[in-house]
Amino acid sequence: MRQSNRFFFCGHTSGKVSLRDLRSFKLEHEFDAYSGSLSDFDVHGNLLVTCGFSNRMNGLSCDRFLMVYDLRMMRAISPLQVHVDPLFLRFIPTYTSRLAIISQSGQCQFCEPTGLASPADIFHINTVGQLVMTFDVSSSKQALVFGDSGGCVHLWADSPDATFNAYSRETEFPMPCMVDTLPHLDWNDDLLPLSLIPVPLITESLLSDWPTANCSVTPRRAPPVDLEILRTMKKVGFIGYAPNPKTKLRNQVPYKLKEMDAEFDSYNQIPESPIGREEEPHLYMVPKKYRKVTIKYSKLGLEDFDFKHYNKTLFAGLEPHIPNAYCNCMIQVLYLLEPIRCHVQNHLCQKEFCLGCELGFLFHMLDLSRGDPCQASNFLRAFRTIPEASALGLILADSDEATGKVNLGRLIQSWNRFILTQLHQETQEQEGPQAYRSVMGSTFGSSGESVIGKLFGCEVENCSTCRCGKETVRVSSSLLFTLQYPDMNSADKTIRQYEFAEVLKRSICLEQNTQAWCENCEKYQPTVQTRNIRCLPDVLVINCEVNSRKEAEFWKCQAEYELHNKMRKEDLEAMKMKENNPTEWEALCNAEGLSFYTSIEELKNIWIPCSIKMKLTKNKELEVTNWTENEGLRPSEDEENTYLYDLVVTVAHILDPRTGGNLVAHIKVGETYHQRKEGVTHKQWYLFNDFLIEPVDKCEAVQFDLSWKIPCILYYARRNLNSKYDLTIKNPIEASVLLAEASLARKQRKCHATFIPLMLNEMPQPSDLVGLDAEFVTLNQEEAELRSDGTKSTIKPSQMSVARITCVRGQGPNEGVPFIDDYISTQEQVVDYLTQYSGIKPGDLDAKISSKHLTTLKSTYLKLRFLIDVGVKFVGHGLQKDFRVINLMIPKEQVIDTVYLFHMPRKRMISLRFLAWYFLELKIQGETHDSIEDAQTALQLYRKYLKLTKHGIDVDEFRKILKGLYEKGRKMDWKVPEPEGEVPNSPKKAKEKSRTVQCTRNRRE
Repeated sequence: MRQSNRFFFCGHTSGKVSLRDLRSFKLEHEFDAYSGSLSDFDVHGNLLVTCGFSNRMNGLSCDRFLMVYDLRMMRAISPLQVHVDPLFLRFIPTYTSRLAIISQSGQCQFCEPTGLASPADIFHINTVGQLVMTFDVSSSKQALVFGDSGGCVHLWADSPDATFNAYSRETEFPMPCMVDTLPHLDWNDDLLPLSLIPVPLITESLLSDWPTANCSVTPRRAPPVDLEILRTMKKVGFIGYAPNPKTKLRNQVPYKLKEMDAEFDSYNQIPESPIGREEEPHLYMVPKKYRKVTIKYSKLGLEDFDFKHYNKTLFAGLEPHIPNAYCNCMIQVLYLLEPIRCHVQNHLCQKEFCLGCELGFLFHMLDLSRGDPCQASNFLRAFRTIPEASALGLILADSDEATGKVNLGRLIQSWNRFILTQLHQETQEQEGPQAYRSVMGSTFGSSGESVIGKLFGCEVENCSTCRCGKETVRVSSSLLFTLQYPDMNSADKTIRQYEFAEVLKRSICLEQNTQAWCENCEKYQPTVQTRNIRCLPDVLVINCEVNSRKEAEFWKCQAEYELHNKMRKEDLEAMKMKENNPTEWEALCNAEGLSFYTSIEELKNIWIPCSIKMKLTKNKELEVTNWTENEGLRPSEDEENTYLYDLVVTVAHILDPRTGGNLVAHIKVGETYHQRKEGVTHKQWYLFNDFLIEPVDKCEAVQFDLSWKIPCILYYARRNLNSKYDLTIKNPIEASVLLAEASLARKQRKCHATFIPLMLNEMPQPSDLVGLDAEFVTLNQEEAELRSDGTKSTIKPSQMSVARITCVRGQGPNEGVPFIDDYISTQEQVVDYLTQYSGIKPGDLDAKISSKHLTTLKSTYLKLRFLIDVGVKFVGHGLQKDFRVINLMIPKEQVIDTVYLFHMPRKRMISLRFLAWYFLELKIQGETHDSIEDAQTALQLYRKYLKLTKHGIDVDEFRKILKGLYEKGRKMDWKVPEPEGEVPNSPKKAKEKSRTVQCTRNRRE
C-alpha cells in the first residue's frame, strides 16, 4: 500500500493497482498492470511505477518492463525496460526522481522513470548466495537497506555519516483485552446499540420471551423523506438521485416512535411516486411546461420518442442535445419575425461559415416541418467557428452546459446583441442569387443598408460636454438598447414607483458623467455624456439586464406597485358603476358565476405594458408612454414621427436548481404565419421551450415571478410591420451549384475523380430518381449509463458529422454513374472515423494531405437543396438518418427508402448487404463501406422492387416473398455467407462498373 496527497494506492496479487479516496476508501480508478501478479510499486509526484510477473508458457515469469502511469491523465505512458529481473522498486527523490530497482539475486539498477535504463547503472549486493527478501529507503533518502533470506541486513549509504530520522513514530501494538473494564453505558442515548450489553450464554427462556399469542408483528414506519432530497432529486428512468443533505447520521434512525408518528402524519400527503412528486406545487416551484425538457433515447434512438406529447401545434420545435443549443429560443424569435424570416431565406453568399446563410437553411426546414422538431446543428457548427463569438464567451463547453454554472440570462442577451450585429454585417449588400457565383467572392463589408439595419437600426447622437464648454458630437447606429435602472435611495432603502415607459426613456436617452479626453484641455476631464436618437426603429429590442438581486428587487417592487394601481382602478370603476347604475350593478352582483373583478393571479408580477407609444417631437426630443393594446393613434397625431409598438417577444431565464436552468421564449405569432401554417387568421401567444410548444395567455407572457422566472429580452414591433416589407421568398439556389468545382485538396488530381458532374442536358427534372448514400464520422461519443436492471440508458447521443455524400444518376444512358462524390472538409476534431463502416480514413478530410474531392459542407448542402427543390426522388437505404445528420428536411413523397420497401411490420430492419445478396446475388461491403457502391445497390434494389410489384402481383404474393426473406435471414443469422474463394460479382454489376469506367475515360479524353 502507498499513500499520496490525492489517493490511497492498493496493490493486488492479480496484477492490478487500485486508487481509492483518502476519506471514504471508495474506488476511484484502477490500473491493470500485469497479467500475472504484482510484486511491488511506488508513487512519486504524478508518476506511478509498478513491477511484477506476466503469464508465459502456463507459468509466471518476471517481467522486465516497468509499467509507468501518469496520474494527471490517468493513463499509461511508455513502459521502462530494465536489465535486471525486478522484484522491488523505490523512488529516491534526492536524485531527481530516480528509481532504484532490485532483483531477488541482489542486482540493483538506478534509472529515470521517463528515460532509458543503462547497463552501466547496475550494482551488485553481496548476499553470499542468499536471496534478497525485502528492501526499503530511509526517510532521509540517504540510505538503502536490504534484507536477505539468511537474516542479514545490508546497509548502503551515500556517505560514512548518513543521517537518519531520530524521531520516528513508535511502533503501535494491538490493544490488550479489556473485558473486565467495560465502558459506562448511557441508557438515555437513543442511538445506544443494545448489542454492547454482555449477556451470558444461558439455556433457559428469558423474561422478555413473550408467548406468540401475546405478540403482534408491527413494522416500524419509515421516516418521511427529507424535503431537501425531494427538491434536489434528479430522475434517471425510475430511479431518483439526490445529494445527501447530511441532516442525519448515515444508516442510523432514532427510536422516537411517537414523535416519528406525528411527523409522519404531517407529511403523509407526499406521494411516493416520482411522477406524483413532480406535480406537487408546494414541492416544485417551476411549472412543468417551463422546466428543461430532455429527450429520452431508446435503442431505436428518436424513432419511438413521442414529440407530439410536447407539441400539438404545427410549429416546429428545436432539439436541445446539440452543444450551445441554449440559443434555440432566440432562433425561434428571429424565425417568427416575418421580415427576418423572408430576408435570410433570400440571402446566399460564398462565405463558408455565414450565419445568415445557415439561418436561411434552418428557416427553410422550419417552414417545411409540420410539427416535427428540427435541429440547428449546421447553424451552431458555423456559429462555433466565428472568432467574435468565442471572444465574447458565447461558446460553451459541454461541462458548462451540464453543470448549469453559466448565467444563461446574461449569456442570451450577449448572444442577442452579437447575432443582430453579425446578420447586419453579413447581409449588408446581399441582393438576389447572383452573389453566390460573383467573381469578387463574399459580399461582406459593403456600405449598403441591410434589412436588419432597417428593422432594428436607430441613428444615435452621442454628445460629450466637457466642463470647459467644449462639445463633441458623433453619430452612430444602435440595433438594441439596454435598460438602465434608477439608483435606489440608499438612506431609507425605498424604491419609488416608475412606469416602464419612464425607465425605457431614461435608458434610450442616457445621461451619465464620466472621465474622458478633452482636446481643448489636453487632458482627461469630467464630462457629461448624453445620448439622443434621431429616428425610431421598426422593431425595438430591449435587453433587460436583470443580472443581480438589486435589479430583481427593483423589478419586483414595480410589479407590486402596478398590482396595487390596477386593483385600486378596478375598485373605483366598480364604485362608479354602483353609483351611476345601481339596478345594473345589483343584477351583476346577483348573477351566478359572474365576477366583476379581474383575477388577481392575472395581475400579479406584471410591470411591462403590452403596448407603448414613442414620439419624436420637432425638437428631436423623445416621448415614451405606456399604451393600451386596442387603442390606436389619435387623428391629431403625426403618424410619421409617432409609432405604436406592440409587445411580440419576451425571453425569460428559468431558475431551476434541479436541472441548472433553461431559457424560454413567449412569442406572439401573427396572422401571416398562422395563415400559412394552419390556414387560420388570428394572433396567439405561444411558449417555446426547445421542442415543447404550447399556446399561453397574454398575461402569462408578461408575468415574471422573480423567484424562478427572470426577464431577459423584450421585442416591441411597430404596428402593421409586415405591410411595410416585401415578404416574398425567391429561392436563391440556382442550377449552377451542380456544375464542376475545384477541390479543396491540394493533392487531388483528375485521375482520382470518382464521379462525372452533370451536363447541361442532364439537369434533373421533377420525379427523377437519384441514388443517395452518405458516410459519417463521430465528433463526440455518446454518454450512457447502466440502470439498476442492467439496461443501458442513453443520456446524450453521439454527435455525428457528415464526411462523404454520393449521388448517382437514376436514369438515362449513364444510369448508376455518380455525379456527386464529395468528401466534406471539417475543422472540428474527429474522435472516431468509423473506417470499418464509413470507409473514411484519417487524412481523407484534411485539405493538406487528402487525395479525395474535398469540398465544404455548405457547397454540398446547396447541391442537395437544389435537388430537393427541383422535386427529385432520392433512393437509398436508411435515408432518415442520413438526412438528419446532414440537417435537411425533405418531404416524405420525395424519399424512397429500401429499408422500408422490404420490411414487414413489427419485424427487424434488414441490412443493405443482406438484401443485395438475397435479391441481386451481389456481395457488397466486404471490408469497408463504399457510398458509391451502396447508392448503386439501393437503385438496383428499387428496380427489383418495381419488377416484383409492377406485374399486378397480389399483395399476398409479395408478402410471401418477404416471409421467405425473413425465414432465410433467421436461418443465416442475417449474415451473408463468406465463399471459400473469391467469387466474382454478378454480370450486371460488372456491366455497371465497366460503364462507369468507360464514362470516366470519355470524360478525361
